[in-house]
Amino acid sequence: MEHKTTLGKSNLRVPRMGVGAMVWGDPKGLARLHPAKTAYGGAHGIEEERRAVEVSIEAGVNLFDTAAMYSMGAAERRLGELTRGKDVIIATKYPSGFSFRVENFPKELEMTLARLGRDSIDLYQHHYPNARILIPELMDRVADAVEAGKVKAVGVSNYSAEQMREAYEALAKRGIPLASNQVEYSLLHRKPEVDGTLDACRELGITLIAYSPLAGGMLTGKYSPQNRPGGFFRRILPQYNRKALEAIQPVIKLLREIGDKYSKTPGQVAIRWLIENPIVLPIPGAKNGKQAADNAEALKFSLTAEEVEMLSHSTMAWRK
Repeated sequence: MEHKTTLGKSNLRVPRMGVGAMVWGDPKGLARLHPAKTAYGGAHGIEEERRAVEVSIEAGVNLFDTAAMYSMGAAERRLGELTRGKDVIIATKYPSGFSFRVENFPKELEMTLARLGRDSIDLYQHHYPNARILIPELMDRVADAVEAGKVKAVGVSNYSAEQMREAYEALAKRGIPLASNQVEYSLLHRKPEVDGTLDACRELGITLIAYSPLAGGMLTGKYSPQNRPGGFFRRILPQYNRKALEAIQPVIKLLREIGDKYSKTPGQVAIRWLIENPIVLPIPGAKNGKQAADNAEALKFSLTAEEVEMLSHSTMAWRK
Protein backbone atom coordinates (compact mmCIF):
# COMPACT_ATOMS: atom_id res chain seq x y z
CA MET A 1 0.00 0.00 0.00
CA GLU A 2 1.23 3.52 -0.86
CA HIS A 3 2.69 5.28 2.15
CA LYS A 4 3.83 8.46 0.36
CA THR A 5 1.96 11.34 -1.18
CA THR A 6 2.67 14.82 -2.51
CA LEU A 7 1.81 17.65 -0.14
CA GLY A 8 -0.74 19.64 -2.10
CA LYS A 9 0.77 20.80 -5.38
CA SER A 10 4.20 21.39 -3.88
CA ASN A 11 7.32 19.36 -4.65
CA LEU A 12 7.34 17.90 -1.15
CA ARG A 13 6.85 14.13 -0.90
CA VAL A 14 5.53 13.19 2.53
CA PRO A 15 4.28 10.08 4.34
CA ARG A 16 0.53 9.55 4.69
CA MET A 17 0.75 10.58 8.33
CA GLY A 18 3.10 12.59 10.51
CA VAL A 19 4.10 12.96 14.13
CA GLY A 20 2.92 15.84 16.30
CA ALA A 21 5.71 17.11 18.55
CA MET A 22 3.73 19.77 20.40
CA VAL A 23 4.74 18.82 23.95
CA TRP A 24 8.36 17.90 23.27
CA GLY A 25 11.33 19.66 24.81
CA ASP A 26 12.45 20.89 28.17
CA PRO A 27 10.81 24.29 28.71
CA LYS A 28 12.05 26.65 31.39
CA GLY A 29 10.28 29.28 33.45
CA LEU A 30 6.88 30.41 32.19
CA ALA A 31 7.21 28.13 29.16
CA ARG A 32 6.39 25.24 31.48
CA LEU A 33 2.87 26.66 31.73
CA HIS A 34 2.14 26.20 28.03
CA PRO A 35 -1.55 25.15 27.80
CA ALA A 36 -0.77 21.92 25.95
CA LYS A 37 1.73 20.84 28.58
CA THR A 38 -0.68 21.76 31.35
CA ALA A 39 -3.58 19.90 29.75
CA TYR A 40 -1.85 16.82 28.36
CA GLY A 41 1.43 16.69 30.23
CA GLY A 42 4.83 16.84 28.58
CA ALA A 43 6.56 14.14 26.59
CA HIS A 44 8.33 11.46 28.60
CA GLY A 45 11.85 12.87 28.45
CA ILE A 46 14.52 13.17 25.80
CA GLU A 47 15.24 9.45 25.53
CA GLU A 48 11.59 8.64 24.87
CA GLU A 49 11.39 11.51 22.39
CA ARG A 50 14.49 10.11 20.69
CA ARG A 51 12.82 6.70 20.59
CA ALA A 52 9.70 8.26 19.07
CA VAL A 53 11.84 9.74 16.30
CA GLU A 54 13.63 6.44 15.67
CA VAL A 55 10.57 4.18 15.57
CA SER A 56 8.66 6.68 13.43
CA ILE A 57 11.42 6.91 10.83
CA GLU A 58 11.76 3.12 10.85
CA ALA A 59 8.03 2.88 10.09
CA GLY A 60 8.35 5.35 7.21
CA VAL A 61 6.84 8.24 9.15
CA ASN A 62 9.51 10.92 8.80
CA LEU A 63 7.29 14.03 8.92
CA PHE A 64 7.44 15.86 12.25
CA ASP A 65 5.26 18.86 13.08
CA THR A 66 5.98 21.49 15.72
CA ALA A 67 5.67 25.27 16.21
CA ALA A 68 7.67 28.22 17.47
CA MET A 69 4.93 28.91 20.01
CA TYR A 70 5.11 25.48 21.63
CA SER A 71 6.82 25.89 25.02
CA MET A 72 8.32 29.17 23.79
CA GLY A 73 10.65 27.48 21.31
CA ALA A 74 11.64 24.47 23.44
CA ALA A 75 9.77 22.05 21.16
CA GLU A 76 11.57 23.33 18.06
CA ARG A 77 14.95 23.10 19.79
CA ARG A 78 14.33 19.53 20.89
CA LEU A 79 13.05 18.42 17.50
CA GLY A 80 16.06 20.02 15.81
CA GLU A 81 18.42 18.28 18.22
CA LEU A 82 16.86 14.83 17.75
CA THR A 83 16.55 14.97 13.96
CA ARG A 84 19.90 16.52 13.09
CA GLY A 85 21.53 14.57 10.28
CA LYS A 86 18.47 12.36 9.75
CA ASP A 87 16.30 12.04 6.65
CA VAL A 88 13.27 13.88 7.98
CA ILE A 89 10.71 16.44 6.88
CA ILE A 90 10.24 19.25 9.37
CA ALA A 91 6.99 21.20 9.49
CA THR A 92 6.78 24.11 11.88
CA LYS A 93 4.63 27.15 12.45
CA TYR A 94 5.11 30.84 13.16
CA PRO A 95 4.89 33.21 14.98
CA SER A 96 6.39 32.65 18.41
CA GLY A 97 4.07 35.16 20.13
CA PHE A 98 0.86 37.15 19.81
CA SER A 99 2.46 40.54 19.08
CA PHE A 100 3.56 39.40 15.60
CA ARG A 101 3.53 41.86 12.71
CA VAL A 102 4.23 41.12 9.04
CA GLU A 103 7.51 43.01 9.24
CA ASN A 104 8.62 40.59 11.97
CA PHE A 105 8.51 37.63 9.59
CA PRO A 106 12.19 37.55 8.54
CA LYS A 107 13.29 37.64 12.19
CA GLU A 108 10.81 34.88 13.12
CA LEU A 109 12.14 32.72 10.32
CA GLU A 110 15.76 33.19 11.35
CA MET A 111 14.98 32.38 14.99
CA THR A 112 13.22 29.17 14.01
CA LEU A 113 16.06 28.14 11.70
CA ALA A 114 18.49 28.70 14.57
CA ARG A 115 16.40 26.66 17.03
CA LEU A 116 16.05 23.81 14.55
CA GLY A 117 19.69 24.02 13.49
CA ARG A 118 18.71 23.95 9.81
CA ASP A 119 19.31 26.04 6.70
CA SER A 120 15.75 25.63 5.46
CA ILE A 121 12.29 24.56 6.62
CA ASP A 122 10.41 21.93 4.65
CA LEU A 123 6.93 23.23 5.48
CA TYR A 124 6.43 26.65 7.08
CA GLN A 125 2.91 27.38 8.28
CA HIS A 126 1.22 30.52 9.58
CA HIS A 127 -0.18 29.25 12.88
CA TYR A 128 -3.32 31.39 13.29
CA PRO A 129 -5.01 34.02 11.13
CA ASN A 130 -5.12 37.43 12.76
CA ALA A 131 -7.32 40.40 11.89
CA ARG A 132 -4.25 42.66 12.21
CA ILE A 133 -2.32 40.64 9.62
CA LEU A 134 -3.04 41.21 5.94
CA ILE A 135 -2.82 37.75 4.38
CA PRO A 136 -1.57 38.88 0.92
CA GLU A 137 1.15 40.99 2.53
CA LEU A 138 2.25 38.09 4.75
CA MET A 139 2.25 35.59 1.88
CA ASP A 140 4.44 37.96 -0.09
CA ARG A 141 7.05 37.77 2.69
CA VAL A 142 6.77 33.99 2.78
CA ALA A 143 7.22 33.88 -1.01
CA ASP A 144 10.44 35.86 -0.59
CA ALA A 145 11.67 33.17 1.81
CA VAL A 146 10.79 30.44 -0.69
CA GLU A 147 12.70 32.24 -3.43
CA ALA A 148 15.66 32.63 -1.05
CA GLY A 149 15.68 28.86 -0.49
CA LYS A 150 14.84 29.09 3.22
CA VAL A 151 11.34 27.59 2.89
CA LYS A 152 10.47 24.65 0.64
CA ALA A 153 6.68 24.54 0.94
CA VAL A 154 4.12 26.98 2.31
CA GLY A 155 1.24 26.11 4.60
CA VAL A 156 -1.30 27.77 6.85
CA SER A 157 -3.07 26.59 9.98
CA ASN A 158 -6.54 27.23 11.39
CA TYR A 159 -7.49 29.17 8.25
CA SER A 160 -11.10 29.31 7.13
CA ALA A 161 -11.97 28.41 3.54
CA GLU A 162 -12.13 32.13 2.67
CA GLN A 163 -8.77 32.90 4.30
CA MET A 164 -7.22 29.89 2.61
CA ARG A 165 -8.39 31.10 -0.79
CA GLU A 166 -6.90 34.52 -0.09
CA ALA A 167 -3.53 32.98 0.78
CA TYR A 168 -3.73 30.65 -2.24
CA GLU A 169 -4.35 33.54 -4.62
CA ALA A 170 -1.59 35.70 -3.14
CA LEU A 171 0.98 32.91 -3.46
CA ALA A 172 -0.20 32.02 -6.97
CA LYS A 173 0.79 35.50 -8.12
CA ARG A 174 4.35 34.53 -7.20
CA GLY A 175 4.05 31.11 -8.84
CA ILE A 176 4.04 29.28 -5.49
CA PRO A 177 1.35 26.77 -4.41
CA LEU A 178 -0.31 26.79 -1.02
CA ALA A 179 0.53 23.25 0.05
CA SER A 180 -1.56 22.71 3.18
CA ASN A 181 -3.98 23.96 5.79
CA GLN A 182 -3.62 22.41 9.25
CA VAL A 183 -6.91 22.27 11.14
CA GLU A 184 -8.54 20.15 13.81
CA TYR A 185 -10.22 17.13 12.24
CA SER A 186 -11.29 13.76 13.61
CA LEU A 187 -14.31 11.51 13.89
CA LEU A 188 -15.35 13.67 16.85
CA HIS A 189 -14.60 17.00 15.16
CA ARG A 190 -15.92 16.98 11.61
CA LYS A 191 -16.43 20.72 11.20
CA PRO A 192 -14.05 20.92 8.16
CA GLU A 193 -16.63 18.90 6.23
CA VAL A 194 -19.37 21.48 6.75
CA ASP A 195 -17.59 24.85 6.94
CA GLY A 196 -16.15 24.65 3.42
CA THR A 197 -12.55 23.94 4.44
CA LEU A 198 -12.37 20.37 3.13
CA ASP A 199 -14.21 21.29 -0.08
CA ALA A 200 -11.83 24.20 -0.71
CA CYS A 201 -8.82 21.95 -0.12
CA ARG A 202 -10.18 19.46 -2.64
CA GLU A 203 -10.94 22.17 -5.20
CA LEU A 204 -7.57 23.93 -4.92
CA GLY A 205 -5.37 20.85 -4.55
CA ILE A 206 -4.38 21.59 -0.95
CA THR A 207 -3.64 18.93 1.66
CA LEU A 208 -5.64 19.14 4.88
CA ILE A 209 -3.29 18.31 7.76
CA ALA A 210 -5.44 16.99 10.60
CA TYR A 211 -4.33 17.84 14.11
CA SER A 212 -5.92 16.20 17.16
CA PRO A 213 -6.90 13.17 15.02
CA LEU A 214 -7.59 11.21 18.22
CA ALA A 215 -9.73 14.02 19.68
CA GLY A 216 -7.41 14.60 22.61
CA GLY A 217 -7.26 10.87 23.40
CA MET A 218 -11.03 10.34 23.40
CA LEU A 219 -10.85 8.03 20.36
CA THR A 220 -8.27 5.74 21.94
CA GLY A 221 -10.98 4.07 23.99
CA LYS A 222 -9.15 4.55 27.27
CA TYR A 223 -11.62 7.09 28.66
CA SER A 224 -15.16 6.50 29.87
CA PRO A 225 -17.57 8.09 32.36
CA GLN A 226 -15.95 5.87 34.98
CA ASN A 227 -12.39 6.64 33.84
CA ARG A 228 -12.07 10.33 33.06
CA PRO A 229 -8.74 11.85 31.99
CA GLY A 230 -6.41 13.48 34.46
CA GLY A 231 -5.14 17.05 34.31
CA PHE A 232 -7.02 20.10 35.53
CA PHE A 233 -7.75 21.61 32.12
CA ARG A 234 -9.00 18.42 30.54
CA ARG A 235 -11.29 17.68 33.47
CA ILE A 236 -13.03 21.06 33.13
CA LEU A 237 -13.41 20.99 29.33
CA PRO A 238 -16.96 20.03 28.23
CA GLN A 239 -15.79 17.31 25.83
CA TYR A 240 -14.37 15.38 28.79
CA ASN A 241 -17.39 15.56 31.08
CA ARG A 242 -19.36 12.44 31.94
CA LYS A 243 -22.19 13.17 29.51
CA ALA A 244 -19.78 13.65 26.59
CA LEU A 245 -17.83 10.50 27.47
CA GLU A 246 -21.08 8.55 27.66
CA ALA A 247 -22.11 9.83 24.22
CA ILE A 248 -18.97 8.54 22.51
CA GLN A 249 -19.19 4.98 23.84
CA PRO A 250 -21.15 3.67 20.79
CA VAL A 251 -18.40 5.14 18.57
CA ILE A 252 -15.70 3.44 20.64
CA LYS A 253 -17.65 0.17 20.43
CA LEU A 254 -17.73 0.38 16.63
CA LEU A 255 -14.04 1.27 16.47
CA ARG A 256 -13.27 -1.80 18.58
CA GLU A 257 -15.41 -4.06 16.42
CA ILE A 258 -13.72 -2.88 13.23
CA GLY A 259 -10.30 -2.94 14.86
CA ASP A 260 -10.73 -6.53 16.02
CA LYS A 261 -11.08 -7.57 12.40
CA TYR A 262 -7.59 -6.20 11.67
CA SER A 263 -6.03 -6.70 15.13
CA LYS A 264 -5.90 -2.92 15.53
CA THR A 265 -6.89 -0.59 18.35
CA PRO A 266 -9.74 1.95 18.29
CA GLY A 267 -7.21 4.77 17.95
CA GLN A 268 -5.50 3.14 14.98
CA VAL A 269 -8.86 2.71 13.24
CA ALA A 270 -9.75 6.36 13.94
CA ILE A 271 -6.47 7.53 12.39
CA ARG A 272 -6.97 5.21 9.43
CA TRP A 273 -10.42 6.71 8.79
CA LEU A 274 -8.66 10.02 8.08
CA ILE A 275 -5.93 8.42 5.97
CA GLU A 276 -8.55 6.84 3.71
CA ASN A 277 -9.27 10.36 2.43
CA PRO A 278 -6.42 11.01 -0.06
CA ILE A 279 -6.26 14.74 0.67
CA VAL A 280 -6.07 14.35 4.47
CA LEU A 281 -2.86 13.80 6.42
CA PRO A 282 -3.24 13.17 10.19
CA ILE A 283 -0.48 14.10 12.66
CA PRO A 284 -1.17 12.30 15.95
CA GLY A 285 1.06 13.34 18.81
CA ALA A 286 3.55 10.97 20.42
CA LYS A 287 4.99 11.45 23.90
CA ASN A 288 7.12 8.31 23.73
CA GLY A 289 8.30 5.51 21.50
CA LYS A 290 5.35 3.25 22.21
CA GLN A 291 2.81 5.88 21.19
CA ALA A 292 4.76 6.58 18.00
CA ALA A 293 4.86 2.86 17.17
CA ASP A 294 1.16 2.48 17.94
CA ASN A 295 0.24 5.41 15.71
CA ALA A 296 2.33 4.07 12.82
CA GLU A 297 0.25 0.88 12.83
CA ALA A 298 -2.44 2.92 11.08
CA LEU A 299 -0.36 2.62 7.90
CA LYS A 300 -0.43 -1.18 7.92
CA PHE A 301 -4.04 -1.83 6.99
CA SER A 302 -6.93 -0.33 5.05
CA LEU A 303 -10.60 0.14 5.78
CA THR A 304 -13.27 -0.91 3.33
CA ALA A 305 -15.56 1.72 1.85
CA GLU A 306 -18.37 0.21 3.94
CA GLU A 307 -16.34 0.57 7.16
CA VAL A 308 -15.48 4.18 6.34
CA GLU A 309 -19.18 4.89 5.79
CA MET A 310 -20.18 3.12 9.01
CA LEU A 311 -17.77 5.30 11.00
CA SER A 312 -18.91 8.43 9.20
CA HIS A 313 -22.57 7.63 9.84
CA SER A 314 -21.96 6.82 13.51
CA THR A 315 -20.39 10.23 14.14
CA MET A 316 -22.89 12.47 12.31
CA ALA A 317 -23.62 14.22 15.61
CA TRP A 318 -20.08 15.64 15.55
CA ARG A 319 -20.45 16.93 11.99
CA LYS A 320 -21.23 20.49 12.97
